[in-house]
Amino acid sequence: MRLPRRLAHEEGAELVDHLGELRARLFVCLIAVSAGFVAGYVVHARLVELLLAPLPGDRKLVTFGVAEPFITSMQVSLAAGFAIALPIVLWQIWSFLAPAVQPHLQRAIAGCVAFATLLFVGGVAFSYRVALPAALKFLTTYDHSIYDIQIRARDYVSFAVAVLVAVGIVFELPAVIVTLVRLGIVSSKTLRRKRRLGYVVVAALAVALPGVDPVTTVFEMVPLLVLFEASIWLSVAVERRARSRRVAELAV
Repeated sequence: MRLPRRLAHEEGAELVDHLGELRARLFVCLIAVSAGFVAGYVVHARLVELLLAPLPGDRKLVTFGVAEPFITSMQVSLAAGFAIALPIVLWQIWSFLAPAVQPHLQRAIAGCVAFATLLFVGGVAFSYRVALPAALKFLTTYDHSIYDIQIRARDYVSFAVAVLVAVGIVFELPAVIVTLVRLGIVSSKTLRRKRRLGYVVVAALAVALPGVDPVTTVFEMVPLLVLFEASIWLSVAVERRARSRRVAELAV
């Protein structure tokens, strides 16, 4: 099977050609996720150990069903498979949509995607080192004199992965705002004028993200507020650079 060919900007194609390309790209994504799943399963014991590292003390996970150890390992392997295959999946999605975007905007969006990838990795690292350990310390010691606190494997893996992904998504805010500014959908002037409204929306978003405890919510809200403010000033710089480039092109 040949890899799907990326169409040029405004290149003519029949509906059946688009459907064929979409099917081929979905197949590539499925193969990538499957290969990532196999790779994740090979090292799933090490992955579980890494997820357990933020837990305070020498706590071990408990299971309450015959199939739960197997299902939990499959869950960890599948999450790892999606993480490994994510660059390929995003590239396939972009390759399918890129022909509808003008060439100069394609370069800008590609740069924003690279920026967003770095931010997501930084967000996951911040969550793993700071947010997740703080949340676990709070949750696993809350009213410990009243409860015999045991941690179920399935619930812990779901919680840990949700927090890691949520904080990673939180760190995507600058990339999203810069992309909207670069495409002309919103301006830095509008962002500065509606800064207070933005803070309210950001705070509401942090509360809506995964995390049932106040510690996780705070560790999601504070970076969001800081990143929102940084996004405003980054948007100003992006607009100035784009304006300078247009002036230079007109001068030529």
